[in-house]
Amino acid sequence: MIIDGKAIAERIYGEVAAMASACSRTPRLAAVTCNPNFETRKYLELKKKKAAEVGVTLDVIELKDTISTEEAVASIEALLPSVDGVVVQLPFPPHIDRELLLNSIPADKDPDGFGYGEKEGACLPPVVAALAEIAKTYGFVFKDRKVAVLGQGRLVGMPVATFLKREGAHVTVVTEENIAPREILKSAEIIVSGIGKPHFITVDDVPSGSIVFDAGTSEDGGFMVGDVHPNVAFKAALITPVPGGIGPITIAVLLRNLVSLVRHE
Repeated sequence: MIIDGKAIAERIYGEVAAMASACSRTPRLAAVTCNPNFETRKYLELKKKKAAEVGVTLDVIELKDTISTEEAVASIEALLPSVDGVVVQLPFPPHIDRELLLNSIPADKDPDGFGYGEKEGACLPPVVAALAEIAKTYGFVFKDRKVAVLGQGRLVGMPVATFLKREGAHVTVVTEENIAPREILKSAEIIVSGIGKPHFITVDDVPSGSIVFDAGTSEDGGFMVGDVHPNVAFKAALITPVPGGIGPITIAVLLRNLVSLVRHE
C-alpha cells in the first residue's frame, strides 16, 4: 500500500489553522538558506505556500555563499527577537560550521527540533513526527521491530534512530562503514532512508511485507525522486512515495510545532 502523505498533512493543516487563528498574533517563521539547490528551492516554495494557507507568515532569508560561520550565526541571532521560530534550511556550504549554526537557535524558537534528545523542551523533529503520524494512521507500532535506518544526518538519520530506540525498536544504523549494508536491509521489518541517493534501495534489498519510509530526496533528470525505487511498492506492505509521502507531512508538522511554540509562551 502506498501511504498518502498528502491526506495526513491536510488533516494536520486543519489543526494548525485552528491553532493559529486562536493565537493573539500571526505566527511568524524565518527560513534561512544559503546557496539553495533544486530540492531546497522547491521545498521552500511549498513551505511558504502552505504557511500562508494556515495563517503563518514565512520569510525566506537567503545568505550569500561567501558568508562566514560567524556572520551566519549573527544573522540568525538578529532574527530571533522578531520571529517565533527559525529554521536553517540544510544543506549549507561545507565551510559553514553546521553545528554552531543549529545550536544558535534556542529550543523555544526551533520548530525543526534540532535539539531533540539534547535540549530540554525541544520539539519533535518533523521527520520523526511524520513517522509517528503514519504509524498512528495505519495502525502499527515500532516496539520490538527490526529497523534499518540509512544515514546519520541531522534531518533524518540521527533523530529517527533516537526516536525509534526510545520506542523500543531494535535499530541498526546503516552507513558506508557497514560491511554488508544491503544484507542489513534484507533482514529489516522497517526501513527508514534519508541519504539522498536516487533509487539506492531496490526491490531486491527489501523483504516482502516490510514497511519502507523514504525520507530522502534528490534531483534526477529535473525531477524530485527518493532513495527507494518505485518498484519496491510491489513488495512492501507500506511505502511512502516521493513526492507525496513524508515530505508533505514534515511541512505540516513544522508549522504545527511553530504554532505550538507561540501558544506555550
